[in-house]
Amino acid sequence: MAIVYLSLGSNKGDRIGYVQQAASLIGADENITIVRTSAFYETEPWNMNTQTWFVNAIIEAKTQYTPQQLLEVCQRIEKQLGREHKDTPDYEDRTIDIDILFYNKDIINEENLTIPHKYVHLRAFNLVPMMELNSEYVHPVLHKSIAEMHNDLENPEMVFLYGTRVDF
Repeated sequence: MAIVYLSLGSNKGDRIGYVQQAASLIGADENITIVRTSAFYETEPWNMNTQTWFVNAIIEAKTQYTPQQLLEVCQRIEKQLGREHKDTPDYEDRTIDIDILFYNKDIINEENLTIPHKYVHLRAFNLVPMMELNSEYVHPVLHKSIAEMHNDLENPEMVFLYGTRVDF
């Protein structure tokens, strides 16, 4: 079984509800076992032209799916929860976004799938919840731990947990 880390994020509608529903749907799949889930964090939009903040969380799971099969499951759940994928390079508000951050220590560069996620090392909203789950996990390309990548952030935005400021 592969160990995977999935990023869940929502900034449209019932943000907490969509993240909870996505986690439930992932856990209900017979080929995925959730090991643990990070706390939910409210975070500022990253590289987006929107004022609506996100609710983000990370799931650590075990799966028998190949990376491509896991991507299909994630996209099916996104669609089920009302995610609309448009043919535009710009990020848009979304009911749910599910990204595969890591799949074991695999390095995958395919047309529709890049693992590790190409921006994971730049995003505090990925690194902070990952630190909660596995701060010593080493990025298979950069050869740095999650904690080291977080320390390397130039401008680590403040992360809020249900309205409470959390400093790292």
